[in-house]
Amino acid sequence: MIIEQPARFLRWLYPRAIWRMDPSVKAVYLTFDDGPIPEATPFVLDTLARYGVKATFFVVGDNVRKHPDIFRQVVGAGHAIGNHTFNHIGGLRWLSKDYLANTQKAQGVINKWTMDNGQWTMDNGQWTMNPKQLESQAKSIVHCPLSISHLSSPLFRPPHGWMRPLQYLVIRQQGYRIIMWDLVTRDYSRRLSADEVFENVRRYARNGSIITFHDSLRSIDKLKKILAPSLEWLIAEGYEFRLFDFDL
Repeated sequence: MIIEQPARFLRWLYPRAIWRMDPSVKAVYLTFDDGPIPEATPFVLDTLARYGVKATFFVVGDNVRKHPDIFRQVVGAGHAIGNHTFNHIGGLRWLSKDYLANTQKAQGVINKWTMDNGQWTMDNGQWTMNPKQLESQAKSIVHCPLSISHLSSPLFRPPHGWMRPLQYLVIRQQGYRIIMWDLVTRDYSRRLSADEVFENVRRYARNGSIITFHDSLRSIDKLKKILAPSLEWLIAEGYEFRLFDFDL
């Protein structure tokens, strides 16, 4: 249970992060991490569309770069987008300036505005940043947080759920809402069967739950078996599906 539904003491590590929404409202918030990729995301989109459900996709910036058409499908279907770093990196293993630069790089790809600000160049069909500009930007992130008032999706979820204290503080100062989870299905786990993942949904979903699935290679086989049944079960239980709505 400490994994599927984080204990209170874990939630205290990042007290201003969002772990659960309003517990008085019978609603859940579906999220999908690590995409977009062609092997998983289109299936997720088709399944959500079949049930008229909207979700939030926490995307890896490099996957957006590699699969822009799939990313546009996610956006075009009316789903929300969050930042999951550019390379799906764990904050505890990276220096803060590098982690924050990686996060900013992902947000640039997500928001497209970077094509016009002179910081990125096209190289063989790939957007790359000049190393000196990247180093300068990393320093500015640490010492003088950038405003993201011009960004369309100021949501962030750290890969693996961990950040250094400085990373957490600076990302919050930049204006991002840090979204964690109330229920992680563990669809990525090779130790769990599809039935066990489905049981996690039924056992731990509750009012205000932020439910985390993954549109990834490690999860797709289980998702093909349990995503539709999970949606049907949540609908039968009377849950409404919502997107995050914050006054920033």
